[in-house]
Amino acid sequence: MRERSVTFILCLLSMVTIYTAVSGCSPGIGAERVETPTIAPGPIPIETGIPTETPISEEDPFFEARQRLVEEGIIGMGISDPLVIEAMGRTPRHLFVPEDYVDMAYVNHALPIGYGQTISQPYIVALMTQELGVHEGDRVLEIGTGSGYQAAVLAELGVEVFTIEIIGVLAEAATERLSGLGYENVHVRHADGYFGWEEEAPFDAVIVTAAPDHVPQPLLEQLTIGGVMVIPVGPVGWFQELWRIRRIDGANFRSTSLGGVTFVPFTRELRDE
Repeated sequence: MRERSVTFILCLLSMVTIYTAVSGCSPGIGAERVETPTIAPGPIPIETGIPTETPISEEDPFFEARQRLVEEGIIGMGISDPLVIEAMGRTPRHLFVPEDYVDMAYVNHALPIGYGQTISQPYIVALMTQELGVHEGDRVLEIGTGSGYQAAVLAELGVEVFTIEIIGVLAEAATERLSGLGYENVHVRHADGYFGWEEEAPFDAVIVTAAPDHVPQPLLEQLTIGGVMVIPVGPVGWFQELWRIRRIDGANFRSTSLGGVTFVPFTRELRDE
């Protein structure tokens, strides 16, 4: 792990050699950009008859696949926080993927959800959640709702989630999906996530699920003192680096590298479709 100031991070990100020195992670571990398979643009079909509670019983047809993923792809890859492990085991990822990819829901890979976006690799979701270090009752800002899976995992930890999605149809679909599953502690907003959610700030944690080429200053300013941001940063179309940034006081931050990743780019164009 390496400690740097936010300013130093931004300078280092211009160096291609940064990816040969990540802390125990190979470039692309938990890659979020998906070239194949692809799906036609369009929203994820919202399930009819979605249960109001997360299905975790052995009668759930995906129970064994989800537990196997947790054992092999979460615990087996080094995630150790028992609360995060339990949350991953409770969250029904098959309800957050397109219908055509339900049989791949518990494979440890990112999957496309349309509009050039992905549902993150379960290991990366668990890693980012663990690194946030949140506790029940905390308030968390998520930038990049996507299908709502990361927000659901956070909600399983008992935190209040404020999540922003720039693509209107994804925001709408995620709102209905999360509401249908009974996640009353998740609030979805259709907006440009660069500016955060100032009316609801400050937040105990911020998680960003797409990669900007620099750390957005408004998001740093919306962290509480002692709060943590987990964010991938780097150039579009290339490997980025995942950072944990802790706010020390009003003007100072401590940053730790978590390794090389590849996420979809952080977009700024507000879209209704």
